[in-house]
Amino acid sequence: MSTDSIKEETLFGHPKGLTILFFTEMWERFSYYGMRGLFVLYLVADVADGGFGWSQVEALSLYGTYTMMVYLMSIPGGILADKFVGQKKAVMIGGFLLVVGHGIMALPGETMFYTAITLIVLGVGALKANISTMVGQLYKQGDVRRDKGFTLFYIGINLGSALSALIVGYVGETYGWHYGFGLAGIGMLFGQIQFLWGGKYLKGIGDKNEETETVDGEGSNHFTRLLKNPVSLAITAILFALGVYIVITTSVLFGILLMFASIFLGFGINIYKYELDEKERDRIIVLLVSFLMVIAFWGAFEQAGGLMNLYTDQKTDKSVFGLFEMTAAQFQFFNPIFIILFGVPLASYWAARRVKGKEESAVFKMAIGNIIMGMGFVLMVGATKQAADGGLASMWWIVGAYLLHTIGELSSSPVALSFVTKLAPIKYGSIMMGLYFAMTGMGNKVAGLLGESASHFGEMEVFAGIGIFSVLFGLLLIVFLKKLKKLTHGAEDIVIEGGH
Repeated sequence: MSTDSIKEETLFGHPKGLTILFFTEMWERFSYYGMRGLFVLYLVADVADGGFGWSQVEALSLYGTYTMMVYLMSIPGGILADKFVGQKKAVMIGGFLLVVGHGIMALPGETMFYTAITLIVLGVGALKANISTMVGQLYKQGDVRRDKGFTLFYIGINLGSALSALIVGYVGETYGWHYGFGLAGIGMLFGQIQFLWGGKYLKGIGDKNEETETVDGEGSNHFTRLLKNPVSLAITAILFALGVYIVITTSVLFGILLMFASIFLGFGINIYKYELDEKERDRIIVLLVSFLMVIAFWGAFEQAGGLMNLYTDQKTDKSVFGLFEMTAAQFQFFNPIFIILFGVPLASYWAARRVKGKEESAVFKMAIGNIIMGMGFVLMVGATKQAADGGLASMWWIVGAYLLHTIGELSSSPVALSFVTKLAPIKYGSIMMGLYFAMTGMGNKVAGLLGESASHFGEMEVFAGIGIFSVLFGLLLIVFLKKLKKLTHGAEDIVIEGGH
């Protein structure tokens, strides 16, 4: 995509296309988080109450797998965009699948449930990474507005999440699970309609990059190089064989995933070796390190939809000043509303640090985000201590934890999205964004496994362990900060152009 094609019409100093992407993502997150907030509660609810009557371990296991797959599918979603249809058409395809999937979710029965979550997984995979890549395309390289634009976009994500927690969560738990699921689908329909309507503000954004055809025109090119490179071939063969073994002995799903991952890894090694220059290779290394941070962060953060959600439902006093009682799903409201309240002030804080010449690089912010996230789990330990004698924990432990988790998220997640668009090679932009979301998916699965472990180790021990690890991991990254910044080759330097 040529930067000359970027639409220059602005709204509040940002391209008007940002508004379209903002509301598309808002409604997509309304549908996703509305369904997510009900997911484990629906599975563990008694059959007489319209649920599946599953155990907590079974529900958390499926929750972790589902949220992992939602984001892992961003890799094929990125390939779909980069190699075939472009980001804009991929978002349209994803939106259509989500409208159908959430619509089916409103129907009862296990067959409808599994069909629905399959379509939702495919839909989010096609939409999520590509719409974020389109946000990056709205800004020229070095445009100081890029990070702020991603923060505004992130507020849109959480506006949808806040609305869904209040509305979908309440409707689902009060009037019936499938009414809540159906409401989530209506929200996605709104998002799809306004994306199609707003296409006039996205001319030149998200179109197929023709350069990729000239580089990778031969469909067998990657396979040929794989066969000729002994290192990538050996790694691929070993991992593929391990995948086959896992299919036979343990898990069909994870075995197949590993088999596909082995092929993608082999391709990736050859792309790194043959197609990238030294600067691009160094930047890829930094991105891969940042992806480790992503797994660690979301492995902790996604306790919100799993273990923390169940803890809130079962062991927390949900009465608000004795006036009314919140539902467990409605507690999902606190994270997004905190993001809406603190998103712009925190972005302004980091901008002020830049003006003063203080450290505010993406890696530094992400490390700080992990540390603050860890501190939130200290409050969860306090909640478990208060409820240790069989009583109920105060809801303010949960609210305080969500506040710290939110500050950590704002320091990490929108920054990471912007960071990927700065460092990723142009012709592999959506694929790298897809890999970022795949790592988010891995973090979601880690979250599910950690939640499951509470039945064995205890909730306090799990919360404490997550907190300690998050803080230590963040500090470790700060130790290596200078070396990582050097490998970015100035990708975060500001370019003063056109008065911005």
